[in-house]
Amino acid sequence: MCGAGRYERSEGRQDTRAGSHEWALHTKAGEVKLKVPKLRRQTFETAIIERYRRRESSVEEALIEMYLAGVSVRRVEDITEALWGTRVSPGTVSNLNNKIYAKIEEWRQRPIEGDHPYLYLDGIVMKRTWAGEVRNVSLLVASAVNAEGYREILGICEGAKEDKSGWWAFLRHLVDRVSQCSPTMP
Repeated sequence: MCGAGRYERSEGRQDTRAGSHEWALHTKAGEVKLKVPKLRRQTFETAIIERYRRRESSVEEALIEMYLAGVSVRRVEDITEALWGTRVSPGTVSNLNNKIYAKIEEWRQRPIEGDHPYLYLDGIVMKRTWAGEVRNVSLLVASAVNAEGYREILGICEGAKEDKSGWWAFLRHLVDRVSQCSPTMP
């Protein structure tokens, strides 16, 4: 990046070294201390680890999965300390969940493209813990077989129960996403 070797003087030199700083990265194996070089004029970035990244992506995925499985934020803190030797703050868990919920919503709102000759609708009742209370929650699921013969999940909607109004709203949502692609849809 400097355009010259260590202590080398050359016309092509673009920058000079300015020491290094320590960076802590949380991995599945625990905390790893990295020595990151600094440059005087440029910003040093590696191809392996994103800048400002504090945790390995597999660690973030594990945190999200724990929370989505119903583990409380406080319990997630205790588990991470036991597994990796460092506590994860409630704010970190909340930020990760906001990221995943944004991706889920983006997926839910994506346009439905292509032909789907077969459509399957099903309701799945699952138990969900909310504020210490266990409740039944219905998931309305629309899956289809596309023109190439592959199964595809078109949409999932969480509802209080499987009833006419819940299915009507879910199907209306699916039709709106199809009509985003095809202006001839009614």
